[in-house]
Amino acid sequence: MKSYILLFITVFLFFFQGNSQSEKELVIDPDYIKSVTFNKPPENMLPIFNLGDTFQISFDDVIGDEADYYYQFEHYDYDWKPSKLFKNEFLEGIDDMRIFNYRNSFTTIQPYSHYDLTVPNQFTKGFKVSGNYMIHFYNDAHELIFSRKFMVLDEKASVGVEIKRARDLNYVLHQQRVQFFIDSQEINFINPDQQLKTVILQNSDLKTAITNVKPQFNLGNKQVYKYDEETSFWGGNEFLNFENKDFRSPNINIDFVRKKDLYNAYLFIDGARRDIEYTYNPDINGNYLVTTLDNEDNDIQAEYVNIHFALDAQGIEVPPDAKIYILGNYNAYQLQPENEAVLNPKTGKYEAIILLKQGFYNYRYTIVYNDGSQDPGFISGNKWQTENQYSVLAYYRELGGRYDRLIGIGEANSQNITN
Repeated sequence: MKSYILLFITVFLFFFQGNSQSEKELVIDPDYIKSVTFNKPPENMLPIFNLGDTFQISFDDVIGDEADYYYQFEHYDYDWKPSKLFKNEFLEGIDDMRIFNYRNSFTTIQPYSHYDLTVPNQFTKGFKVSGNYMIHFYNDAHELIFSRKFMVLDEKASVGVEIKRARDLNYVLHQQRVQFFIDSQEINFINPDQQLKTVILQNSDLKTAITNVKPQFNLGNKQVYKYDEETSFWGGNEFLNFENKDFRSPNINIDFVRKKDLYNAYLFIDGARRDIEYTYNPDINGNYLVTTLDNEDNDIQAEYVNIHFALDAQGIEVPPDAKIYILGNYNAYQLQPENEAVLNPKTGKYEAIILLKQGFYNYRYTIVYNDGSQDPGFISGNKWQTENQYSVLAYYRELGGRYDRLIGIGEANSQNITN
């Protein structure tokens, strides 16, 4: 009888844990959490850290009431399903601890509290294994507030990446394809179809990843992937951008500034670029950088400004079953109510007001259908010449293993695209 009870409890706990972890991924940042940033360069904010590296993440709470926040880590397989590892198998030390390192804003109109978490710290010593992770932030009522994904790399393989134009003549002007190989001097890929998993990313966007492409052939231990359709991405277009180092006066792509309760910056009206010839416009591939003109500490002295976006979609008929969102890495490409561009019948423009910290921002207008599918090229177009950053992640599971190890990463830029 005891064995049946034990089995029931085990199954119940497994079911509860799996469902609670699945729900965590669905949480969208609340409107008072801003500027969530890993310690990565703005040119490539892909959150990958080597095993043993210092991990750092920061964010602002624009309520500014010094709220208590707690953090927890979870380990995931290559496809972001919860792994079978127990916490003591992937984490050294303990989590579910309060973040003690926070400061309040100084000399800003918009008050906010700035939080910093660094690992290793006195409680959490680090990660024992590589793979996919999520960090979950809770309030003092243990309610999940927001989460972020990141990866830990234990490099055991080399990944070579090339960017090519599409072979299919129907897409040759609009798509870019990724060719790559995975090779290792330390791991013998006995059954690569089953043991080796791949994830291909464009511009650090985890939501548009291509996953689990099988190797086409091998040269010894070298696994080769030379697909066309299976590893092709829409080229998109260069990201739009603005900069407001000085929030009191117009700057890059800002038309004018008005002082109300907060400063309000009105961007120049954007137009649809789908049917316009490609023009090179340097960007940082959807990322952002908090920066100011003369502050000593941007973490707590940079101001928050209401940024007014406006899109003139003349010539583009927006489908009735779709909405327009303004997306970028500033909010991890999330579909938040704040960044939906809504048609203003008075101006005929799609408009949105987003509260953002001073800095340099990339963004794009994306069509999102009711079924959740997205089409960034509907408004901006898809150009084969577009400069995009691509990353290929290689995961490996040992025979009888219980989790996917991240063993390699390769990167390439479409500036070097070839036929």
